[in-house]
Amino acid sequence: MVTRSPPDRLELLKAARRVADLASTQGVPTTYDVRRTTYEHAGALLADAVLQAGLSYRSVVMPRVGRILKEFPDADRVSALICLVKKGCTAHLLDWQHSTKVERFEHLVVFLHKAKMDTTEDIRTALKSDAFCADLLLLDGVGPKTIDYMACLVGIESIAVDRHIRTFAARAGVNNGDYDFLKNAFCYAADLLSISRREFDAWVWSREARQESPQLTLVF
Repeated sequence: MVTRSPPDRLELLKAARRVADLASTQGVPTTYDVRRTTYEHAGALLADAVLQAGLSYRSVVMPRVGRILKEFPDADRVSALICLVKKGCTAHLLDWQHSTKVERFEHLVVFLHKAKMDTTEDIRTALKSDAFCADLLLLDGVGPKTIDYMACLVGIESIAVDRHIRTFAARAGVNNGDYDFLKNAFCYAADLLSISRREFDAWVWSREARQESPQLTLVF
């Protein structure tokens, strides 16, 4: 196992300041009420976490998660999801046929079931454990971004470093592309702005998504 050197603290603080300064010029609110989704439904949580990578959130992920919340209210616990997995109903639950994401969802459900996780509160508590997260990283297709994204969705203050975060960082003049460095820089930037870290993550995502697809601004 390779031991990674901790980032230079001064470099990290300078990066955080650059990000915070750019956010201020781009109109980030000085106070930001919590508006980001927090799931209390395990099926919706895991579907969102698994489907979001590489897909349009608004047109693909959001409708499917909404459908799960509406049509599968009882799939709110891992114990219910494991039954659906055993019955071969995962593709129907997700409204998704491609095997990669279906299998990834199933592996995640099985992992959580074996770890004796059942509710979103159980998952929220477990995601605060470094040991649990290290085990979760061993699952195929689960990386640091997935874990941090899940953390945000259950109400844990975190930043999920995706392409939007990276784009914003580059625009702010931050050239260090290391995942942990960027995560910490944006966390500290949120602190400098006195904004919830998970809400800052959502604000950056929303802003960059609108920059990519300005035609969606009116429906956001």
